[in-house]
Amino acid sequence: MGKKAAERKLADNEALATTKHLRTSPQKLNLVAATIRGKDCESALAALAFSHRRIAVDVKKVLESAIANAENNHQLDVDRLFVAEASVGKDITMKRWRARARGRTGKILKPFSNLRVVVREREETV
Repeated sequence: MGKKAAERKLADNEALATTKHLRTSPQKLNLVAATIRGKDCESALAALAFSHRRIAVDVKKVLESAIANAENNHQLDVDRLFVAEASVGKDITMKRWRARARGRTGKILKPFSNLRVVVREREETV
């Protein structure tokens, strides 16, 4: 009994890592994700390590997870991996308020984001 295994949505030479509820806006997260798209994993990790943005630490963790998934779950060569896709999505938004003058309120929005990183193994050049 039980459910049948779902078919793999990625190619055989790809690995995926995702995270949800990152405490930053999608716009700010997309700026960091854009710096690693298309790069080799080694240079992408170096770029994230020296980035001054706070969210770069979390993006680096997700990229390291995708690399570990590729190596351990899909037996891909780590030296030939590159970031094929780094997509950012909108998540929940916490709504808060702040007291303002004359009995009014000021709206405070605290957005969250989702991140999806796909690494792919380069084909061998002959």
